[in-house]
Amino acid sequence: MTPMAEKSESNLKTKLKRSLGLWELTLTGIGIILGAGIYALIGKAAGIAGNATWISFLIAGIISAFTALSYAELSSMFPRSGAEYVYVGKTFGRRLAFLVGWMIIIGTVLAAATVSLGFAGYLSVFLPLLPLTLAAAGLIALSTLINVYGVKESATIGAIFSIVEAVGLILIIIIGLPYLGSVDYFQAATDGTFNLFGAAALVFFAYIGFESIPRLSEEAKEPEKNVPTATLLSLAISTVIYVLVAIVAVSVVPWEALASSNAPLADVANVVFGGNMRTVLVIFALFATANTVLLMLVTDARLLYGMTESGILPATLGSVHKKRKTPWIAALAIGALSLALVFIGDIVFLANSTNFTVLVTFATINLSVIWLSYTEPTLRRPFISPRAGRLPVTALMGAATSILLLCSTGIVTIISGLLVALIGFIVYLFLNRGSKAPTQGVKA
Repeated sequence: MTPMAEKSESNLKTKLKRSLGLWELTLTGIGIILGAGIYALIGKAAGIAGNATWISFLIAGIISAFTALSYAELSSMFPRSGAEYVYVGKTFGRRLAFLVGWMIIIGTVLAAATVSLGFAGYLSVFLPLLPLTLAAAGLIALSTLINVYGVKESATIGAIFSIVEAVGLILIIIIGLPYLGSVDYFQAATDGTFNLFGAAALVFFAYIGFESIPRLSEEAKEPEKNVPTATLLSLAISTVIYVLVAIVAVSVVPWEALASSNAPLADVANVVFGGNMRTVLVIFALFATANTVLLMLVTDARLLYGMTESGILPATLGSVHKKRKTPWIAALAIGALSLALVFIGDIVFLANSTNFTVLVTFATINLSVIWLSYTEPTLRRPFISPRAGRLPVTALMGAATSILLLCSTGIVTIISGLLVALIGFIVYLFLNRGSKAPTQGVKA
């Protein structure tokens, strides 16, 4: 593809409504990243890294930044809703692109179903008689309706909820300020460096979410500039919040107590205020889990919509609502799949595949940046990740760390992830039977 042809990528007319500015895109990223993970992960991380838990969060943030820079570069080159599917397709062809897109879609709906059950668990504090599956299904149904209604409305609700999420964590930071300096912040649980990286591997998953922003490219204003900026900005803000929360947490509550607690941040609040602060933390957790589900469904529907443009999926999934300008069929399909998974009940085994899909995708995205740097050096790149000559250094480090983390996820995760990939390959063969023509926007 010539540079001139590639330049025209950003000028393609979109069927979706461009209504998201830098503010909405950034808050969407923050909303997915912060999620509910920090409420549980910080205790487990403290059990590994001790008072130096904040260093593990910083390491995980830096590792995430390697891949975020690759996403920023590729999203500036190919501002399309298909995101990962388009990036990998441009580089390695549609077969691998479909498998990556498939794994992301399945991994996201599994995660949305799991988080919705988490939301139901928190809601049971106020409504103990409401069945968990019914509460989770209600959240998914409501989120799907919002998704169909409009991306601006989805982003606005997501922005409000993201602010509430951030306020909850900032509140933890503020109440812990008087306790700063009370411990040695470089004291690890046992043997130092190894444990810091072990904890970093654990909390890495608390950073997942920045990669969802490029899927909103066709609904973003000035996507070549705003999408890369929002991707990096959301990750940076989340990293600062995580590090500060980790510092405050070990300042207020000994790391040993955090490690053994089921609600570590609630313990921090209880030490400062006394009494039972559980209700307050539950409210923040409800906002966090509900927001994560909504934004996951929104971005997953955009990826599914983007994949239909290639012709590999039924064109019906790419239908755009005439009035609302949203990919409503894709949104309903993603919502229905998430809903079905909720009623399965025990999805722990399959939910482990989420970790596999994320790390495989991250490794592939980083390798795509490296490959294109050498094979297509003249392509227009509004955003360029750091390089040493022609070698994208951060992309190389992102690929290496993603593969390293993938190997440390455990045999159950790897097997379940490979199972999802195998099913995806079978689906690809079924959908692609008899077709040898290259699909739009990707290599054959």
